[in-house]
Amino acid sequence: MTAESTVPSPGGQPREYGFSPVSVIPPRGADEGFRFPAGQRPPSARHFVRHLARHSVSRGAPLPLLLADGGAALLAGLALTEVRPHAPLVAAMVLAVLTLSAHAGLYRPAPVPAVLDELPVVCARIAVTWCALAALVAALVPDTALSARTLAAGCVLQSAVSCAGRAAVYWWLRRALVLRPSAALVIGPAATGRRVAAALMRHPRYGLRPVGVVADQAAGSDGLPVLTTGEEVQRALIQNSVRAVLVVEPRREHGPLLRALAEAGCTLWQLDADSPSHTADSPSHKAGSSRLAGFSCERIDVSRRHGNLAKRLLDIVVSGTLLLLVSPLLLMCAAALRLSDGPGVVFRQERIGKDGRPFTLLKFRTHRPVDAHEAATRWSVADEREMGRFCHFLRRFSLDELLQLWNVLRGDMSLVGPRPERPYFVGKFSQTYPGYAARHRMRTGITGLAQIHGLRGDTSIEDRCRFDNAYIDNWSLWQDICILLRTAAALVRPTGS
Repeated sequence: MTAESTVPSPGGQPREYGFSPVSVIPPRGADEGFRFPAGQRPPSARHFVRHLARHSVSRGAPLPLLLADGGAALLAGLALTEVRPHAPLVAAMVLAVLTLSAHAGLYRPAPVPAVLDELPVVCARIAVTWCALAALVAALVPDTALSARTLAAGCVLQSAVSCAGRAAVYWWLRRALVLRPSAALVIGPAATGRRVAAALMRHPRYGLRPVGVVADQAAGSDGLPVLTTGEEVQRALIQNSVRAVLVVEPRREHGPLLRALAEAGCTLWQLDADSPSHTADSPSHKAGSSRLAGFSCERIDVSRRHGNLAKRLLDIVVSGTLLLLVSPLLLMCAAALRLSDGPGVVFRQERIGKDGRPFTLLKFRTHRPVDAHEAATRWSVADEREMGRFCHFLRRFSLDELLQLWNVLRGDMSLVGPRPERPYFVGKFSQTYPGYAARHRMRTGITGLAQIHGLRGDTSIEDRCRFDNAYIDNWSLWQDICILLRTAAALVRPTGS
């Protein structure tokens, strides 16, 4: 798990993907990430408040769907005489249905939603809620336990009312999409963006009116205008009141831009404009995917605020607990390293963290660089001949990494994430390997998906980029727990770091 020891293959030939390379190392004092130009601000969420009442239903706002599901649950609960004495249980049922539906993404509908597409998911959650309600009533008030007939009637009634309410909301939504289409931007290569825009114009029922293509390079004058600068994107947002953004190439290449557009009140969609929809890698085979003018698409969420909070809580609890438990071991390692290898027990080095921000990484020193330049630009390997025996021991069992728990507790790092690297190599690899800069969308970590798949030591930087970005794109708290468990299992059979 040591970044110095993860010798990539710097001489390997990266593939050419056609994107312009992106560096995450900004000048000192500069703001990281995409910024709209100074002057008039882009339309923010506040800018659209005056349109909220008129467009709340027509733009798929969750309130009408929440009312439909909540009203159906309340009606079904109160319609059954056996449940009336238990008003708190009815309220619990309403809350449970809304929570399960929100977790399934039922309040973030597809571009052109249809109630039949959601019917199995809606009914399944209603059935689960009623079964849980029946078990709770039987446990708390056995005399009024729900019969099988009542349970079935409740499920059927609530499902029918909920689906009818959703059908009405979606009918109004589809009607509004045609009458009041949203202005949209397409992000990606100019030719592909114009092809997608033309398809949307041929299908007005999707309610999207493309007004421009955001690309790295300008194209011919035919078709939609191609926007290549922040000023042009800002002008398009303001003049057209853009409400939707369609991304037709890997979205990790446009992270800062997408975050800025989301903050401006835009809904983001990822489109697969090239791969056939029947292939296993297409978004149509992913949960939450949909169709847009025949293209597979899925909604993009760039905020992940709740996920970030859960991840940070896990980091604090685990790193704080481990620091307390291993503090005697840390003192023993420090004392042994001092006696065997002289002063200078702790090794400090600048690394690049989330959004390209530098931080000071802490480790037990296992070798002594000749000077600061060598420390910043030389790849060190785990079996260096000048390394002492005790230093070899620390590396073999990854004990030199334990001090990074303090970096995790401080918030510089996370327990799980892409491994941090020095500024020199981050700048170099960001220019060489597509997707390397995108690894810095999340806090760097002590271990990660790449490490548990053997991408340590003399392995490919390109492969590591792919695993790190896959981890970020599909992040979940359970995935973090699994990676930590697999890392702990790997430490039982150490192979060095």
